[in-house]
Amino acid sequence: MADEPPISDGDLVRLSRDGDPVAFRLLVERHQPMARARAAGLCANASDVDDVVQEAFLRAFIALDRLREPDRFAGWLGGIVLNVCRGLQRRDPVTLLPDSPEPLPASAFPVQPASAHGQPSADDLDRADALREAVATLPAGQRRAVFLHYYAGLPAGQIGDRAGAARVSLHKARRRLREYLTEHRPDLVPRRLMTTVRIAGVEHHRRRIHQTQSPSHLVVLIDDAGGRELPIWMLRGDGDRLERLVHAERGEAPAPLARTADDLTSRMLRAIGATATGVDIDELGPEVTAARIALNGPAGPQQVTARLADGLAVAIATGAPIRVADVVMDRLAVPAGAAPGPDPGPAAGGPAEPGSAGQAGEAEVPRRPPRRPRPRYQPRNLTFSEGLEGWLFGGSFTEHASQSHWQDYTCAVEQGTAVVRSAVTEPAGIAFLGQEVFADDFRGSTVVFRGEFRVQADTPGRAGLFLRVNEGHSVTGPLTERSVFDDPDNNITPIPDACDWTRHEVAARVPGDTDAVVLGIFLAAGGRIELRNPELIRRD
Repeated sequence: MADEPPISDGDLVRLSRDGDPVAFRLLVERHQPMARARAAGLCANASDVDDVVQEAFLRAFIALDRLREPDRFAGWLGGIVLNVCRGLQRRDPVTLLPDSPEPLPASAFPVQPASAHGQPSADDLDRADALREAVATLPAGQRRAVFLHYYAGLPAGQIGDRAGAARVSLHKARRRLREYLTEHRPDLVPRRLMTTVRIAGVEHHRRRIHQTQSPSHLVVLIDDAGGRELPIWMLRGDGDRLERLVHAERGEAPAPLARTADDLTSRMLRAIGATATGVDIDELGPEVTAARIALNGPAGPQQVTARLADGLAVAIATGAPIRVADVVMDRLAVPAGAAPGPDPGPAAGGPAEPGSAGQAGEAEVPRRPPRRPRPRYQPRNLTFSEGLEGWLFGGSFTEHASQSHWQDYTCAVEQGTAVVRSAVTEPAGIAFLGQEVFADDFRGSTVVFRGEFRVQADTPGRAGLFLRVNEGHSVTGPLTERSVFDDPDNNITPIPDACDWTRHEVAARVPGDTDAVVLGIFLAAGGRIELRNPELIRRD
């Protein structure tokens, strides 16, 4: 049987469309090396390759019905990998769970052996009768293939005129048998074991490197019954979205600000009489993690496959329970308390402190739960001795609709000086070099960012230093040049052109509910800005 030709891509695509989960897993296993090699050749950063491959297979699975020529799956997948790589600089994909899953059984229904004494037991006979009845419901061609392969022991390549056709018949037969047994004898169908979890929290962690695609948010899923935690890292866009939803759910952020499209999705489901009954996190294939959203509506139960972040967002917005496949939990979960960041508990707030309740007859004012302790991150690598370690280089030019503008600005360290410069005469948008610091050490005081600068800009006032104080989740909307200059939370000091080094500073008051302080330099025109000896100090 080892020499038999494999099922074609076209047949596997058609089986996947018909709902066969094993077929798509085979496609992943077959084409993953190609997808990884293509991504490695296209990605500027090697650490992005895994994310690109996972995102590409997930997009392929979701769009499988739109593939007009199933036999050209490989070329179609290669195009998806290319598109994911092109879009990587413009939006953050999800960082999916790593490692390979447990292999699925070769068949979709169990055939149990005889008892230990060689004689069939009552259970064996019962299973045999149930399978015989199930096989009798198959179409003639599928029934013949099952009999010859499983009962007569013939290899698939010797059944019929074409081995590929026989394999397709066997795949369809196994699916029909599973459906029959699920309806009539569910006790004989092996089920994918799942663990119910809850979202303990979503916490923003500072970025340690200057890559815009580095994970920034940690989502912790708790298995209360098993005493385990499943930590999942998300990139900035998805992490911000989930963090806002969780804070709104706990009353820590205004719901209208936190909920936009996710809240609209929930209301639309209710409007058509549908509900999200659950979100299952599982793997479509090796290193391809996805969420399956279970819906119940007028048309009956339905299932939608989505990105992991989208599935978690639906669960938060609708209150749907979350389950994770046991094979994922067994491989990736850690003991409770081992994941970074403590668990605030199932309910927001916790017990009131003595004397915190209002007077009799007065309504209690909800209070924000105590801020979880975290490391006191100070500004780092201010001498640029480690290059751009600890600094983030980005801007609206990386989100431009035209790929030709994605390299309009560059950043480098030259002899202890950070230099942001335009790479073209008329660059698009704005570029910045900065770093984010948790505000724990600066609350209630004035913070000052200062340093030595040298500027040559084609347009006056389009280069300088900035200081932003983020109060909770105050950053909304897309990053554009206009939004940067119009946002009152951005404290900006333009720097005039100067051939010599000059000192400048910008200051801002840090309220008690501030989450982070962002400092750095910007350039929104042709030219360059240089920074050396930066400082961030506190003035009481």
